[in-house]
Amino acid sequence: FQQFSDPGSSRKEHVKVTSEPKPGFLERLSETSGGMLIGLVTFLLAFYVLFTNEGRALRSAKSLDEGLSLVVPLDSIHSISQQNEGRLVHLAGALSTSKPLFDPSYGLSIQAVKLKRNVEMYQWVEYEDSKEYEEDGEIKKETKYSYNTEWKSEVVNSRNFDREIGHKNPSAMAVESFTAVSPNVQVGSFVLSKGLVDKIDNFKQLSLSHLEDPHADVTRREDYFYHSDNPRRPEVGDLRVSFFYAGLSGDDPHLGSADRVTVVARQRGDQLVPYHTKSGDILEILYPGDLSVEEVFQKEQESNTMKTWALRAAGWLSMFVGISLMTRIFYTLVDWFPVVRDLVNVGLKVFAVCVASSLSLLTISVGWLFYRPLWALLLMLLSAVPILVARSRVLPKKQQ
Repeated sequence: FQQFSDPGSSRKEHVKVTSEPKPGFLERLSETSGGMLIGLVTFLLAFYVLFTNEGRALRSAKSLDEGLSLVVPLDSIHSISQQNEGRLVHLAGALSTSKPLFDPSYGLSIQAVKLKRNVEMYQWVEYEDSKEYEEDGEIKKETKYSYNTEWKSEVVNSRNFDREIGHKNPSAMAVESFTAVSPNVQVGSFVLSKGLVDKIDNFKQLSLSHLEDPHADVTRREDYFYHSDNPRRPEVGDLRVSFFYAGLSGDDPHLGSADRVTVVARQRGDQLVPYHTKSGDILEILYPGDLSVEEVFQKEQESNTMKTWALRAAGWLSMFVGISLMTRIFYTLVDWFPVVRDLVNVGLKVFAVCVASSLSLLTISVGWLFYRPLWALLLMLLSAVPILVARSRVLPKKQQ
């Protein structure tokens, strides 16, 4: 390879050019064969994703309808009624915890459900920008490496850099990040399950303006504690620590009133636990703020719809990529002829789009067959449309 340094940017930027002989026909054919195997796996995975997603979506929708018809809004969150034992209940109220969470290393405590310490280290980060081109019968790759210093939460391994000299990072952080979770979280007289507590994740950064420097070698600046000689001009290896909290419980003079949440779950004694529906799904719902029963289940239905369409798109894309990789061999066979190669490339893309769309609709319709047979039959008919459209475009070209 050839290597060139940029004198204007010192050690922070350099360019490397590597070259290798242009692969022969048999070598390209071998690579295409490997891609076909990957394409087949991706293609089959798409069927699994699309089929199971429809069953999951319909099961979730059915479970939510069941939950909405059975849920009991509680009159009071401060008294536990035995009549609601084992039933799906709806309640809203302020969060409360048994004791505050604290970080003794920085003299910080807060009455909240979760306290997160986030540690960042000032480190070198490598960026690559590559481009390939043909020259003198060879394929050349020109890669531009640039380096910058940034605050990062994870250790950046400088051993993987193209040029570690002058850009070396420490191998570990002297202070670790962590998240503390309150062992007992309540809404009124009801104790939240672990699953419900996990849903309390609307973290906000904690202001440190009212705190003093905890140690002689730690400096507070704005909302960070710095392990640095000069926080304004940090050096590689310096640390800065920030704190985040979720689920404020109890009134705080600096942060305000306790956070309120809305919960839909099964009442078991004084605990709120998962509710198992007849459809085989689990209802264990928590949202910030005060929401009515209808608002909670509407949000859940919207979330289910978004997840369903996201997985449908992922399934279609997986099928498209799989078909493209499996048919790539036709492109390889004609890549000696530029005009033919370009036409074949366009044709293969159109073929992949049409087949992926048809098979995706067909797979979705099979997933609906046991739940909504009429919709399933309609989708089966629609699945033929992309193929028919593609065929109708091919026939006139043949006649011409």
